[in-house]
Amino acid sequence: MDRTYNLNEVALMTGFTTRTLRNYLNQGLLKGEKVDGIWQFSAEELDGFFNEPFVKEGLRIKRSSAVFDFMSDLNKKSGRACVVLDLPVSVKEGNEISKFFCDQMQDARDAVFNFGWNNGVARIILTGDETQVANIMKAYYSR
Repeated sequence: MDRTYNLNEVALMTGFTTRTLRNYLNQGLLKGEKVDGIWQFSAEELDGFFNEPFVKEGLRIKRSSAVFDFMSDLNKKSGRACVVLDLPVSVKEGNEISKFFCDQMQDARDAVFNFGWNNGVARIILTGDETQVANIMKAYYSR
C-alpha cells in the first residue's frame, strides 16, 4: 500500500499551518480522506494540491522566504546550515523522498524542512542547526 501523509506532515512540508490547510480542504483545493478521524493524503492528492496555481504561488513564496530568512540573518548565535536539493524524480520517488524527510523531522529539534514539486523536480529545503542538518543529509545519502 502506498504511504499517505497526515495533516501535520503536509504542514511540515509546505510551511502552511494546519489551520490554513483545513481552509484549503474546505475550499476544495486540498483533497484527502478522513480515516479514523485523521486526515490522510495520497501522493497523487498532494501532487494535485501542489500544482493548483494559487497554492503553487504560496509554496514558492514559502520556499523563497526560508532561504531568504536564512541568508538575511547575520546574527546567528550558533552554526547554521541551509541545504537546497533539486531532484528530477518520478512522483513515486518524490513521495519516498518527502516521506523520508518528514520521518527525519520527527526527531529534529532545530531544523525546518520544506518540500515542493514542480514539473518533475522535487525541491527539498532544509535549514537549521548545522549538526542536525548534516546528520539528516548523511542519513538521506546512506539510505
